Amino acid sequence: MDFMTKLAAIASEHGGIIETKVAAQQGISKAMLSKMCKDNKIHRIVQGQYILPDDMQDELLSISKRSTQIIFSHETALFLHGISDRTPFEHTITAPSGCIPSAAIKAECKVYYIKLELFEMGKTMLKTPAGNNVPVYDLERTVCDVIRSRNKLGTETFLAALKLYAASPKKDLNRLNTYARKMRVANILRQYLEVLL
Repeated sequence: MDFMTKLAAIASEHGGIIETKVAAQQGISKAMLSKMCKDNKIHRIVQGQYILPDDMQDELLSISKRSTQIIFSHETALFLHGISDRTPFEHTITAPSGCIPSAAIKAECKVYYIKLELFEMGKTMLKTPAGNNVPVYDLERTVCDVIRSRNKLGTETFLAALKLYAASPKKDLNRLNTYARKMRVANILRQYLEVLL
């Protein structure tokens, strides 16, 4: 099997992304990837990630593969849940306090930090528009995040998200209440929901 066939197989198994470490397991060295990149047989997205020339890059998958210590949140989570009609022009992620995401992640994303004990709360997997699974906060956690960061997000985004959540048949008010207490936004949440529900 030649290198291109191997790389095509890796790409199809991994959402279109060829990672250096995965290629190395298949016997394709960094030097070989570098040469193939120079020959335009593959394109480099960021350090350690490549795609085939005809493939569209799944930005969200690419970002999520760069660190196990990030979860999509805020505007990006609203978008993935279908609660926002706008594609975020900058992706938003949350990382645990003390974790420093790479320069590549910081260049592409707005990063929020949260205490380690709250980091995994509400973590789920959702499909990106390209059909790949990425870690994202569930709807209730996202609503709590949006309330906590309402001054940074802007009133329009924040209120639109709350209205759409209130109208959603998928909402789980008990879960929302549990998260809101843990994240210390229960009182603010109540004020807004009383108006909307």
